Amino acid sequence: MKIVFTGGGTGGHFYPLIAVAEAIEDICKTKHLIEPQLIFMGPEPFDAFALDEHNIYYKPSSAGKLNRHSSMRVLNIFGFFATALGIIRATFQLFTIYPDVVFSTGGFASFPTLVAARILRIPVLMYDADTSPGRVSMWSSKFARWIAVAHKDSVAFFPRSAQDKIAQIGHPIRKEILHPAREGGHEFLNLDPSVPTVFIMGGSQGAKAINETVLDALGELITRYNVIHQAGSANFDEVKGIASVILKNSRFVDRYRVFGLLNTLALRMSAGVANVIVARAGSGTIFEVASWEIPAIFVPIPLDISRDQTENAFSYARSGAAEVIEQRNLTPHVLTAEIDRIMGDVKLQEIMKASAREFARPDAAEKIAKILLEAGVAHQPI
Repeated sequence: MKIVFTGGGTGGHFYPLIAVAEAIEDICKTKHLIEPQLIFMGPEPFDAFALDEHNIYYKPSSAGKLNRHSSMRVLNIFGFFATALGIIRATFQLFTIYPDVVFSTGGFASFPTLVAARILRIPVLMYDADTSPGRVSMWSSKFARWIAVAHKDSVAFFPRSAQDKIAQIGHPIRKEILHPAREGGHEFLNLDPSVPTVFIMGGSQGAKAINETVLDALGELITRYNVIHQAGSANFDEVKGIASVILKNSRFVDRYRVFGLLNTLALRMSAGVANVIVARAGSGTIFEVASWEIPAIFVPIPLDISRDQTENAFSYARSGAAEVIEQRNLTPHVLTAEIDRIMGDVKLQEIMKASAREFARPDAAEKIAKILLEAGVAHQPI
């Protein structure tokens, strides 16, 4: 049995594929099945080590991202030819492999592989993580055999002809970060166990607006809380330098820890001690936080850059598990006041935790894995 994975070049598209690969491994071990051959077709993988760790073969596939703006016509031309070449290459690759099923997490980089799958009539299972599905997901929903979505609000965006193929399953999360480390976190991070902890998740790239606001509020925050700050690899030196000046004469300087990018162990430890999380609102981040059952404050990327995060954030907030501060309203005072409000209300924290638990759907990867294995078995000749 052969299964091809494809998805955009970001962590939000890539890591759900790894989570599903883990679930496939677990099911095969439990049911004593021969593990299928897994192949990833797409651009340079976001995490090549994760592919090697799960014996996933990599087949490069190029795609040019088309830009809607008329001022970017030259880039559109280059993007068109890159995509056309990617489709031709992907068709030959997919014909050579001839997998039993293709699993797509969307994004422009998955487009050539999906076109090839349609040409070769290979069954497709597509997954979309956002409240508002992307263009590739909307297009592929017309021929995909199965459609999995993270948010129930996204179902209404798909055409009526696709409605009977859609299932809301949540977001596939890797096993290694699914459960926080509930013990040893304060010692590991060398933090004060007598005060609550705020965890600022800026992501691998960081978030400049969040970093600046946190630094402006830092002097006040550490008088009441520990602060774990993931500032982004590119921002680490700058944030660390500014923080050292702000905290130079503070007797609470040891309550602040700044990181560029947290490794898996540090992430689990940070989640294990966090009482409130402040983060951007990528769908993957939202479902990770939900699985940790931690009250959250989301600051989505502004609407003029991307609508996805705002829609994701408010969809989650409607469940009662989080609050949303739009970036235009993000000030040190607003952020501090919202953190204080949640930290000071134990009943509210319990409501938010319970809402997160209901929203999380931690079996998403397993559900997709089962469909892929069943589809693979059905597609193989007897």
